[in-house]
Amino acid sequence: MHRTLRWMLCALLPAAFAGCAAPATRAAPPPDLRVMTFNVRTPSADGVNVWENRRDLFVRTVRDADPDVFGTQELHKRQGDYVVAKLPHYAWFGEGRRGGEGDEHMGVFYRTDRLKVITSGNFWLSDTPDVPGSISWGHPFPRMVTWALFERKVDGRRFYFFNTHLPYRDEDEPARSKGAREILARLQALPADVPIVLTGDFNTVPTSEAHALLTGLLTDARTSAPEQAGPDNTFHNFTGTPTERIDWILTRGFTALRADTITVHEGAVYPSDHFPVLAVLRWNAPAADAP
Repeated sequence: MHRTLRWMLCALLPAAFAGCAAPATRAAPPPDLRVMTFNVRTPSADGVNVWENRRDLFVRTVRDADPDVFGTQELHKRQGDYVVAKLPHYAWFGEGRRGGEGDEHMGVFYRTDRLKVITSGNFWLSDTPDVPGSISWGHPFPRMVTWALFERKVDGRRFYFFNTHLPYRDEDEPARSKGAREILARLQALPADVPIVLTGDFNTVPTSEAHALLTGLLTDARTSAPEQAGPDNTFHNFTGTPTERIDWILTRGFTALRADTITVHEGAVYPSDHFPVLAVLRWNAPAADAP
C-alpha cells in the first residue's frame, strides 16, 4: 500500500489496518534525586551567627536547594523542629548521640510528598555499635550513623541513605579510619542491587584513609560530577573562606550529574559554619535495561 494512502487510512480508521500502531519507545528516564549534606552547627553562642539570627537563612537555603533528602550534623531537636515547622513538606528523624532526644543528632530530613521511609535506625561508631552513646578509640564524644531505606513515591525505586559525623580532633585520624571501616562493613552487608547514599561531615580530607576506605565501594559525587559550582572546600568557620573539603556525598548505584557547594549568606550571617553540598544524582540503569 502506498505510504500516503496508509497514513490517511490509519488516521481515519486506525483499528482496521495493521501497521497503524505507533512504534514502541523506551520509557522516559526517572526523575533525578537531589541530595544534600549540611552541618547545621549547634545553637551555640556564635555572636552575629547565633542560631536565632541564621535560622531563617538556613530554612531559605534548604528551600531554594530543594533536596529530596538531606543529612545534617550537629542538629539539636529544636533546630530540626523549627526547620520542618517552616518547611512542612519535610519531616525529619534521628536520635541524639547519647540516646534519646538530647544533644546532637544526625538528623535526616526528607520530602514526604516524594519519599517514604521503609525502615530506619541508628548505630554508634564504637566497639559496641548497638549501645547508644557508646565511645571507643580515644575520642571524647559519641559518634554515630542515622540511616533509612527510602522508597520514592513516583516509581517505587528504593535506596539506602546513611548520614554520619566523624571525630574532629587532629589526633582522631585513627578513630576516623575505624569509623569508616564500621560504616563500610554495614554498607557491604546491604543488597548489592539497592543504591546507597552516604552523607556526612567526615572531619578529614579526601586524601585520608577514611576517604580511601569508603570510596573503595562508593563514588565521591564532587569529584565525579561533570558539572560543579562553588568551591571544593566546605568548612569556613563563619568566615566565608573555606579551608578544607570535609563534607562529602558518596554514592553507589547513582551517577552524579552535578555537585554544588552552596555559599549563600546575608552579609556576615551564614546559615552555618559549613557550606552545604548539593548533588543531583541519576539512577544507574539496571543491567537488563541497559541499551
